[in-house]
Amino acid sequence: MKKTIFFVAACTILTACDNTPQFKVNGCIEDAQDSILYLEANTLNGIQKVDSVRLGADGKFSFSADAPLYIYEGDSLAGKQTKFCPEFYSLRIANKIINFSVDSTETITFNAKYATMSSDYSVEGSESSQKIKEINMLLQKVQKQVVDIESNRDLLPGDMIDSVRNIIKAYKEDIKQKYIFVAPAQAYAYYAVCQSFTDLQGTFQLFNPLTDRTDIRCYATVATSWDYNYPDAPRTQQICNMSIKGMENTATPKEKIVEVDNSKISETGIINVSLPDINSNIKSISDLKGKVVMLDFTLYGAKESAERTRILRDIYNKYHDQGFEIYQISLDDDIHFWKSSVEYLPWICVHETNGTATRTYGVSDLPTYFIIDRNNEIVGRSGLMEGTLEEQIKKQL
Repeated sequence: MKKTIFFVAACTILTACDNTPQFKVNGCIEDAQDSILYLEANTLNGIQKVDSVRLGADGKFSFSADAPLYIYEGDSLAGKQTKFCPEFYSLRIANKIINFSVDSTETITFNAKYATMSSDYSVEGSESSQKIKEINMLLQKVQKQVVDIESNRDLLPGDMIDSVRNIIKAYKEDIKQKYIFVAPAQAYAYYAVCQSFTDLQGTFQLFNPLTDRTDIRCYATVATSWDYNYPDAPRTQQICNMSIKGMENTATPKEKIVEVDNSKISETGIINVSLPDINSNIKSISDLKGKVVMLDFTLYGAKESAERTRILRDIYNKYHDQGFEIYQISLDDDIHFWKSSVEYLPWICVHETNGTATRTYGVSDLPTYFIIDRNNEIVGRSGLMEGTLEEQIKKQL
């Protein structure tokens, strides 16, 4: 079997102690008497041995290890906190491997036969580990198809390349829809987006986070969800950095300047906008009268999006209870990508497809934001106001 390779961020393998939460891995590997079974952690620094056992005639095993924790700095009031973040591990005998994930303190049970350990096994106690198995099975099937095509000497080189590309393209689309976009905060989504593919030509990243803009969206979707659920975790930092680097490499030219349509300005002093959120509910800016609003035009596929979202989340959490709201308009072409990107964001996220609001507000660059006071009056625009965004918000509050 050709092993699935994937990016992993650093985790620390700690010596077990009484106060550290534990996860457990147990089960049975048949027909493997006297074989050494290793429990290994897959980290950014490479594969690290956690524990090992020599299997007996019954093939049964049981491991306990420290649960995956990291130190979250938190805000100035909460201080440092210890949080769980999914990590990736494997059970290995020689070159036969079972990949799985651990979220916190669960008990995961595996049963397999040694000869088919890498492909034909059962797993209980971890949904993500079950999904990882499904992903690996699909990948192995596709890898075999590609190797068979590349070994077919009757095919012309051009036909061979086209066939391989079509198979990989179909596989990636399947993985995106079933595992990445459906639940980007899950460990298996991270695993899926970071896969590598092995064929007769070698090993390469299945989802290229540095040059392919479509693939970058997959990374960015997972990065946004992980940043919300596991802020400051090493894996979050790693995948966010990969997304930002890819967006920088593939940045598109800025849009042309469009003049604001003054006829669309309402009596309250704002240009009212009513757009659907991810649940198709219509949200209007005019309904936010009485609050200080940041009207934000953005692209989640832009290179600065991940970092900018983190900054906005901090500001939102700090001032929302004082009457601050964000009304964020996405202009991303891929609506599914947009929905996945904003699923965990706490403010109002809407989407525009025809550019009416963008033209009406005279937005030429993305991101662009406007500050609206409690009377629904526009009091400023990005690039034309003094002070930082936070200072502008505090002034209106």
